[in-house]
Amino acid sequence: MAIVDSAGKKEQVRRMFNDIAPKYDFLNHFLSLGIDRCWRKRLVRTLKKLHPATILDVATGTGDLAIAALKTGAHKITGVDISAQMLEVGRKKLIRKKLDDRIELIEGDSEALPFADADFDAVMVAFGVRNFGDLEQGLREMARVTKPNGAVFILEFSKPRLFPFKQLYNFYFRYILPFFGRLVSGHRQAYTYLPDSVLVFPDGINFLDKMKRCGYNNVKQHRLTFGIATIYSGSKT
Repeated sequence: MAIVDSAGKKEQVRRMFNDIAPKYDFLNHFLSLGIDRCWRKRLVRTLKKLHPATILDVATGTGDLAIAALKTGAHKITGVDISAQMLEVGRKKLIRKKLDDRIELIEGDSEALPFADADFDAVMVAFGVRNFGDLEQGLREMARVTKPNGAVFILEFSKPRLFPFKQLYNFYFRYILPFFGRLVSGHRQAYTYLPDSVLVFPDGINFLDKMKRCGYNNVKQHRLTFGIATIYSGSKT
């Protein structure tokens, strides 16, 4: 998936997720062997300790993280995403689960969030910052809409480093996952884009440095499942 510039990447990502939206949830859980659910629960358990009343889920997709975040006890959860088709799948899911009165999903750009400054107690995103056209702009926007003393939590894929898990994972990620992703979704690029985007993403210390540059304090990382994914967090003062 060739990307020319940030605007071009954003539009390609929008089209890609619109195309795979009907199969996205199934593939997400199938290709991760269900571990993605555990990662979201881990983020929510940490977030719950802060007792947020209002939460924004950036790049919400079909709303899985927003739904999981109901366990925090928040009385208002809002999800935002650029993909209209992903949101449509999410809204149907909320209606089916009778949660449409507790979670609102709206279409919007993660790099130009349609909310006022300091609007939310907490902001979260799962597997979305990797898709931003301009990563630092997206991070600044999330900080902007977070209240003073609020927190931002980011769950994202990262690169395992331990032998032999690193080698086994890389083989699965580069060859097995794209094959089954293409087979089920019928989309040639989407599940090649996934490993390619993870490989170029500045994970670990590099990502924490970006968070600091974008106005976050007390930045931390917690690596999950041998480093396949990482939860990053930072506060807004």
